[in-house]
Amino acid sequence: MSPRLLLRKLVSPKLKNILCTVAPTLAILAVATTSPFWALSEKPVAAKVTEDLPPGPMQGKATTACLECHEARIILQQRLSKAAWTKEVDKMIKWGAVVDPTERDVLIDYLSTNFSPDQPPYVPPRTTAEKSSPGKTAK
Repeated sequence: MSPRLLLRKLVSPKLKNILCTVAPTLAILAVATTSPFWALSEKPVAAKVTEDLPPGPMQGKATTACLECHEARIILQQRLSKAAWTKEVDKMIKWGAVVDPTERDVLIDYLSTNFSPDQPPYVPPRTTAEKSSPGKTAK
């Protein structure tokens, strides 16, 4: 018995009608909701990683050493003492952060000056969705 004949016996006319009606709709939805193959290879446009770090002599070093693995907000939200920044930088160097020994102290000074406990708390930027979201009220 051929597969086509077997399929005719197994599929009722009612099911065949449903499949013939629904299948084209599903195919159109599948095509409409998937990205073209060339869009899959495109990388999203990233924000400039240095725009959030404060200017200073070690902004570039912080970018290359810290933002290689972390987003800027990881640094921006920290409020550490100089001793804590020293421990943190030394730990990251052990884990592979590239910091020249001659730049280590200057990097720690940059971080402890800009992200010390004396600084105001980090306030993340709000997204458009958060600004217009119903039910959220200002405190």
